[in-house]
Amino acid sequence: MGEQRLQRVLAAYGVASRRKAEELIRAGRVTVDGVVARELGTKVDPQRQEIRVDGKLLRPEPRRYIMLHKPVGYITTTADEFGRKTVLDLIQVPERVVPVGRLDRDSSGLLLLTNDGDFAYRITHPRYELEKEYEVLVDGFPSAAVEEMLRQGVPVDGRPVAIRRLEAIRTEPEGTIYRVVIHEGRNRIIRRVFERVGFPVLRLHRVRVGPLGLGNLPPGQWRDLTPGELAALRRAVGLPETLSEEQVRRDRERRGRGEVPVRGGDRRSSRIRKEHRRR
Repeated sequence: MGEQRLQRVLAAYGVASRRKAEELIRAGRVTVDGVVARELGTKVDPQRQEIRVDGKLLRPEPRRYIMLHKPVGYITTTADEFGRKTVLDLIQVPERVVPVGRLDRDSSGLLLLTNDGDFAYRITHPRYELEKEYEVLVDGFPSAAVEEMLRQGVPVDGRPVAIRRLEAIRTEPEGTIYRVVIHEGRNRIIRRVFERVGFPVLRLHRVRVGPLGLGNLPPGQWRDLTPGELAALRRAVGLPETLSEEQVRRDRERRGRGEVPVRGGDRRSSRIRKEHRRR
């Protein structure tokens, strides 16, 4: 690996996202060879130096990349001080995976989880312009003029929201269902932009992140990404497509047990389906 910035090493080892890793460093919770490291530019070599976070020795974890069909009623965090259900209540794996981006409690659909900090950073950062596609039910029936206003960009917190695609799919008694494609990740941004034009969101469901679609994965269930899906996502955000040796080894072991998802991800072995229901 050689020398790299400390926050990048923490992210690469699955400790936290790069941004959270920077907070750990600033808080004095990281030591390198027994010395507290507070400078974000600190260069380290994890193969030669002892790095600890809160006193715990940094050890590499196998990379894990998971797709979850998040149901309504779960919050997208690793823990909640009010005891509400989190997405990690649906997934029990030995790796310390965290949600990639947000889906609020009242929203559902495709959510990625991983312990690969660099991957998570690129998926969520607007610089990489990775598209996210949603099906959105709004309260009412916006006019063509309102739809054009949304396409041109409605300001939220002083910045216009860039909706790449807005398409009315159909109407229901409650209102209109739209296909919305954006690459922004601001909190509740779709709900906020529709509220600005007078049509509150009644239902929001994410169906795609970049080249990865939710498919027929049932609500509350999850699965590992296939090597092809992971390579496509990595390519979309400018990362090398090559999988880690550990990912290749795990996939080979799962294939030997007949547990590898069918490419495309809409079908799995009955054994895995039962296991995930129990989880």
